[in-house]
Amino acid sequence: MIDLPISASERLAGKRQYASFERLPLAAGRLTRMVGLTLEAVGLSVPVGTYCEIIRPGRSPVEAEIVGFSDSTTYLMPIRAAEGLKPGLVVKPVNGADRIRIGEASLGRIINGLGHPLDGKGPLEGDATLDIKPQTINPMDREPVVTPLDVGIRAINALLTVGEGQRLGLFAGSGVGKSVLLGMMTKFTEADVVVVGLIGERGREVKEFIEHILGEEGLKRSVVVAAPADEAPLMRLRASYLATRIAEHFRDEGKKVLLLMDSLTRFAQAQREISLAIGEPPATKGYPPSVFARLPELVERAGNGAKGQGSVTAFYTVLTEGDDLQDPIADSARAILDGHIVLSRQLAEEGVYPAINIEASISRVMPNIVPPEQLKMMQNFKQLLAAHRQNKDLISVGAYVPGADATIDRAIERHPHLIQFISQGLTQKAQYAESAAHLKNVIAGPVQAKS
Repeated sequence: MIDLPISASERLAGKRQYASFERLPLAAGRLTRMVGLTLEAVGLSVPVGTYCEIIRPGRSPVEAEIVGFSDSTTYLMPIRAAEGLKPGLVVKPVNGADRIRIGEASLGRIINGLGHPLDGKGPLEGDATLDIKPQTINPMDREPVVTPLDVGIRAINALLTVGEGQRLGLFAGSGVGKSVLLGMMTKFTEADVVVVGLIGERGREVKEFIEHILGEEGLKRSVVVAAPADEAPLMRLRASYLATRIAEHFRDEGKKVLLLMDSLTRFAQAQREISLAIGEPPATKGYPPSVFARLPELVERAGNGAKGQGSVTAFYTVLTEGDDLQDPIADSARAILDGHIVLSRQLAEEGVYPAINIEASISRVMPNIVPPEQLKMMQNFKQLLAAHRQNKDLISVGAYVPGADATIDRAIERHPHLIQFISQGLTQKAQYAESAAHLKNVIAGPVQAKS
């Protein structure tokens, strides 16, 4: 390929042409076809991502978003369930539909992916207007992760220390306590604002999480964005972006923000539904390439802001089908996150909660934010757990002879204290300094951690 030089006049003409496109009016189009979840229209000349309304005479409009185009045909997807559509209906782009009010008055509210309230307390209020479209931040402008964050969970504080602005994955199958662990962190974490994204979960669980897990005190400093499983895939996608955008807003105001998204897998599945509906070919186990492009786009928006701004520490739950950590979404998430916490079904079945598999979990920023002594104790803790697990069968049947291996002897002696250290009550908060002191006692001596 030969690159032809572009003159200054051609560049200027290109800029003028681009500017003329920017000034184009939002002309309405006409609906021509509906196939599955995809709507087709003609006459629209607006960018992908534009919010539109499909006018139904005598009924409320159907909300939709432009997701692609081919020549003169524009592809849309309804944001909510679409009924009563027919060819020839007017499709009208809407300006300013992606902006919501946000501020301190928004705390304690529950909204959907469009920013509309679900709690019956009236419109969302705030002193700022927020554009929910994604924003990017120069990686050179970000402050590094240097300060430990107290999340109130003993095992995480001492063994998987989290830093302000870190992004971690919570990997778990169904029914091993990930939602309960999220709720504990919501109540215990030292954060100014908590933003919770409940994406693609059962509708019953939304109210249960808010009332039983989050609680009244936790809700007072939180904003909850909910898009249950019965919502259209676009609504689930928008709810994920909106939760992240709200967290970014409070971070830019200098606040310490905790972002909890349950789950990243449902976000990926929503993107898969959209991509397959508009004709993108599947690549890895039914997931189109755009899914793996969208994941880092979402995750990279969390983290520390520029100097003088706050931080967004994010926890994303990742569902592992059949407890398979090699699932495409789980594997991709591990690569782009700053660490992962794996919940073990075996520990949950043994009654150990939170059921954190310390051996399989890691915090990638921990070596940079904790003293060398704590890092060494964490490594010792993992070695003792691994030694006991690898020789568990021999120990159980009495085949191991005490004195044969000093490490195994120490692992057998300390194992009850190690498991007790991991276990923690639902209403008990373990502070960071207290957790580090307990870890030293568990490793070095007979003093047990408080349960």
